[in-house]
Amino acid sequence: MSTSLRHRLRAWLASPSYPWATGGALTAFAAVELVVVPRHSPVIAVCVLLSAAVLSLRRARPATAALSASAVLVGFAAGSGLYVAAAVSGLVACYTLGRHRVAHPALLVGGGSALSLAVNVWHIASWHPRSYSADLLAEWFVLTVAILAAVSTGDAVRAREETQRERAAAQARVLAMERRQAAEAERASIARELHDVVSHSVSVIAVQAESATYTTPGLSPQAREGFQQIAASARASMAELRRLLGVLRTDGEDRTGTAPQPTLDGLGDLIAQHRSVGGEVELRISGDRVELPTSCELSAYRIVQEGLTNVRRHAPGAHAVVEIDYQPDRLAVRIADDGPGPPGVVRSGHGLVGMQERAVLLGGRLSAGRGRDGGFLVEAEIPW
Repeated sequence: MSTSLRHRLRAWLASPSYPWATGGALTAFAAVELVVVPRHSPVIAVCVLLSAAVLSLRRARPATAALSASAVLVGFAAGSGLYVAAAVSGLVACYTLGRHRVAHPALLVGGGSALSLAVNVWHIASWHPRSYSADLLAEWFVLTVAILAAVSTGDAVRAREETQRERAAAQARVLAMERRQAAEAERASIARELHDVVSHSVSVIAVQAESATYTTPGLSPQAREGFQQIAASARASMAELRRLLGVLRTDGEDRTGTAPQPTLDGLGDLIAQHRSVGGEVELRISGDRVELPTSCELSAYRIVQEGLTNVRRHAPGAHAVVEIDYQPDRLAVRIADDGPGPPGVVRSGHGLVGMQERAVLLGGRLSAGRGRDGGFLVEAEIPW
């Protein structure tokens, strides 16, 4: 059986029309069987039809399956033979009672066994009024085993589905937790990078304010004191930034100085690295190159870096195109490839989470998914 056919069958079994279709088909079969098989009483006909028709409600009202099972036993007690439709209806009814846990399985089997024993005793009294032996209880044993098997099967299916739902819920919780942790880690990483950018700017302010008191002739005492206050405030801000970075760092991280943060001027080296490992990439730059804020340059560089990493990981050998468009008030970044694209759903992972966090942090947006011509497409806009 093909995968698509299996999915269609499972979807139909889970649809609301399934109980009505099967119940109606079983009722029609019971009517045909009653016409074909002679010598049946009106009681048997009513019980057989009732047991089959009631099964149409087994999903909406599972407790009505007890009526179907009871009708089968009453019809069996009224006649000398158990019709095929009635037997199937009784087994489906017992399965439904166990599947939906209408009562505890032990109670269902015990009740069914007691009713089966009553039917067996009725038959013994009707057919063998003066002859009693253990062999005459074989009917009760067969009915009890059938009820036990049907109820146990239904209860086992219910337990398996509950286990699957719990496993799916646990996996969803783990995935959500991993995504939260990835987002938090990415925010901390972005904050550390921005710390370096801001610290550099504040240190420049401190140095310039300090040096101005010596390089600018003719400063009044008030101006000199003002420059000293600016330098002192800048040094205090740098100390606060260092304490902030200490909170963001986790145990085991390198606490030495960081390397200069990359900018869009380093895209050439990034493209060369991608090509050096066998990747095909084309860089397209449109608009007038302007000096953007360092945070924008850094975020755009990281988005391109992660986009090319995803191409190497998910579409090795694919041709990638990186487009950088300098617009009047924003920077547009686009990374596309001609690979197979996502298998039905958008690729998820820490990389996409990181790119989205970088864009959102700067007031921009990022989208990722299947491209218009196939492959995978990442589009970001970063205002500046």
